[in-house]
Amino acid sequence: MPTQSSFGYGLPIRELLLVALASAVVTLLLTGPVRMLALKVGAVAWPRGRDVHVTPTARWGGLAMFGGVLTGIGLAAQLPALRLAFFEGSTDMLGVLLATGLLVGVGMLDDRYDLDAITKLAAQVTAGGLLVLYGIQWAVIWIPLGGGGTGISGSLLILGQGQGVLLTVLMTVALVNALNFVDGLDGLAAGIGMIAALATAVFCIGLIRENGNDPGTYSPALMAMVLFGACLGFLPHNFNPARIFMGDTGSMMIGVMLAGATTSASGRLPISVASNGTDVLALLAPLIVVAGVLLIPLLDLLLAVVRRTRARSGWMVADKMHLHHRLLEIGHSQRRAVLLIYLWVGVLSFGAVALALVDDPAVVLGVVAVGVVVAVIASAVPYRARKRATGGGAGPRR
Repeated sequence: MPTQSSFGYGLPIRELLLVALASAVVTLLLTGPVRMLALKVGAVAWPRGRDVHVTPTARWGGLAMFGGVLTGIGLAAQLPALRLAFFEGSTDMLGVLLATGLLVGVGMLDDRYDLDAITKLAAQVTAGGLLVLYGIQWAVIWIPLGGGGTGISGSLLILGQGQGVLLTVLMTVALVNALNFVDGLDGLAAGIGMIAALATAVFCIGLIRENGNDPGTYSPALMAMVLFGACLGFLPHNFNPARIFMGDTGSMMIGVMLAGATTSASGRLPISVASNGTDVLALLAPLIVVAGVLLIPLLDLLLAVVRRTRARSGWMVADKMHLHHRLLEIGHSQRRAVLLIYLWVGVLSFGAVALALVDDPAVVLGVVAVGVVVAVIASAVPYRARKRATGGGAGPRR
């Protein structure tokens, strides 16, 4: 496969690493001043019955992360390879920046004044609309019907304008809320965002190579790398014991940027592959990566909606039964619970990326299976220890 583009640059891995580093460093340096600002204006998370933290903690960490993202993108504008790709002929980055800026602004207001759920949902739908307006939307999906070939075959479903818009907006809202719902322990959302962004970046770099290093395929990789850097730079301030929370400012920022990166990547599959109905993993690659990267947050979101619907409470009404709460309940410490969720997200997300990029899926599935077994055993250890100590019971609920 070619690794050189028509304008003479190789794969822009060093440039992408550089902008990720810049994003991380600026986020790391900005978080302290942002924390002081949040305390001064009252953007503080006061402990509530469902919360794990017991001391008032500043919010607005997402503002520092957004500063890191802007720095990384600004640096990319000064690098010849990335500037050619993103600022001459592509509107993807502009759309993601506008959508992200909108949700960062709404998140800051929510972290300070506690906006109602309808207002936040309206902002999330608008952010998805902005992505569509600037050309980021799902357009083609492979389905296992009508291929007419032998073995596994199918056809490409060309989405109409309305269908593509609806799918893009729904996915944006789902990802934003998934990250928001899972943000319940110190360092959890930042770590999930970091892992998901890195996995998405690896997938996008694979697409760049598949497309012969076409600069038009760089934009989702840049989105993912600057987000990875922002999450990495924020974690030292946010890991247990956290000195600042990202708040809705940060969780919604992570969600919309991941939505932008994965949706943008969905349209970058080479035509030669897309026309081959037997290459199922390649055709399903964007959906596989989305599912693997955010399976744990989306599963938590789905379970929360089902649980609250059955209880006849509003699905936006918070409770203390998320996956991370359950890990605490069976005996894990906060740090161990967070690291376990990192492990689950890492196994699933990088397994999904490997399925999309590696030629031997059997080997990938074998490695993923081993990782899942390790994660299951590690998650069950405190429960088994408590069960033995209590003579077979699971112990009292907290």
